Amino acid sequence: MKSLLLVEPGLLRAVDLPEALPPGPNEALVRVHRVGVCGTDLHAFRGKQPFFSYPRILGHELGVEVLAVGGDVSNVAPGDRCVVEPYLNCGHCIACRRGKPNCCSLLKVLGVHVDGGLRERFLLPAAKLHVSHKLSFDQLALVETLGIGAHAVERAALTPGETVAVLGTGPIGLTVIQFALAAGARVLAVDLNARRLAFCRERLGLPADATIDTTTTPDVAARLAELTGGDLPTAVFDATGNAASMAASFSFPAYGGRLVFVGLFTGDVAFNDPNFHRRELTLHGSRNSRPEDFRRIIELVESGRVDTAPWITHRAPIEAVPDLFAGWTDPAAGVLKAVISI
Repeated sequence: MKSLLLVEPGLLRAVDLPEALPPGPNEALVRVHRVGVCGTDLHAFRGKQPFFSYPRILGHELGVEVLAVGGDVSNVAPGDRCVVEPYLNCGHCIACRRGKPNCCSLLKVLGVHVDGGLRERFLLPAAKLHVSHKLSFDQLALVETLGIGAHAVERAALTPGETVAVLGTGPIGLTVIQFALAAGARVLAVDLNARRLAFCRERLGLPADATIDTTTTPDVAARLAELTGGDLPTAVFDATGNAASMAASFSFPAYGGRLVFVGLFTGDVAFNDPNFHRRELTLHGSRNSRPEDFRRIIELVESGRVDTAPWITHRAPIEAVPDLFAGWTDPAAGVLKAVISI
């Protein structure tokens, strides 16, 4: 059975795996058709992903087909096309008991803590499969990444008409923008990558003055103040995973505003406590997404209210990926979302 194994940083190798076992109770055997490449995968390839160990089969953005189900499975059937919810939670810890399985204290994420879906077939808990009778495998492989943005926006509890800023317009930041717009917010996008800011204007509909290029506008706080009549945004999302950006972001929300950390890095974030208290800021972490996010996003994509067409910029069959993957990690390659076919 074909698979790709990340042996160590920088070394992705084709391997032949034993065939998957038949599904047991509450399990499903799935055939993987599409695998989206996430920033997590790119960071792991570079050796910079937190909570990661090698060797590891990558892949948690998956469009799959159900081949067989075990006993006591009623939510899916052979032939169903599904997106995989890749967060394996315990079901018993305080987070799980309070409806937050996305931050289970014992959480294991496919492709990060345990082997993922970059292989032809594998077994999953059937409860982690969400069916769509309309979406293509390409669309299904994008649902998980959209969920990150949807959950972050939910954390901020946006209200229509407020102005928010999104720092970092990589794939995760773009999903935050999409769902902030859907919530009725005015969005200001901040990045140092002109190509990504152009995507925000051309594909997500942001006006020209709503995109801030930090290479030409080094004083971001001043520009945000200018665009908000001196008020600053009432919610700020940092999707950079960059220590300097995350430390600076405490100066960007309005008095009484909210700051949401969507990206992460391996280190500590320091901030000025008087500034934090003076503004009475609320700081949120945002991790993964919840089952209801998957179901809502499937409905939004099926109805056409969320368009996935602009997202996929690079494609490759699994056989070609070892030669291409290093190139995808180069920002100059312009990868927004690469999708692997198996």
